[in-house]
Amino acid sequence: MQTLDVENSGLPDLQFVLMVLALCTSDLPSLNVPEPVRQTIFHRCWALLHDTPPPERREERVLDLRAGTDVTLEAMVETIHRALAEHGITRLTWDHPPSEPTRATTPEALPLIDRLQKLYPAAPDVADDPPKGV
Repeated sequence: MQTLDVENSGLPDLQFVLMVLALCTSDLPSLNVPEPVRQTIFHRCWALLHDTPPPERREERVLDLRAGTDVTLEAMVETIHRALAEHGITRLTWDHPPSEPTRATTPEALPLIDRLQKLYPAAPDVADDPPKGV
């Protein structure tokens, strides 16, 4: 069982919003947020970025936060907190293993990924033998 404390998530605001929106638009039956509350959160966050109604098709219900500002992000955090508090939800819980990414890395991102891998190489699978005499 995975959990997320709504008031003290330990996540930066952007990650918090992305996590909650991903959970609210998922089909996870084990999420302790009723469908009407999930819809409310998505619709209110959508309205902060768009002048049009939210899409009906689940596949299209994705928010691109790149168009937002810091003020928009703060408003989304407050919107999520308020909607969950209105329903007495202080902790999100769900039972689902993490899944593999569904999107491939874009060609534009590959140089950055290569540089990051050089800066932070993956740990070896097998631990080295300890130095002799230690």
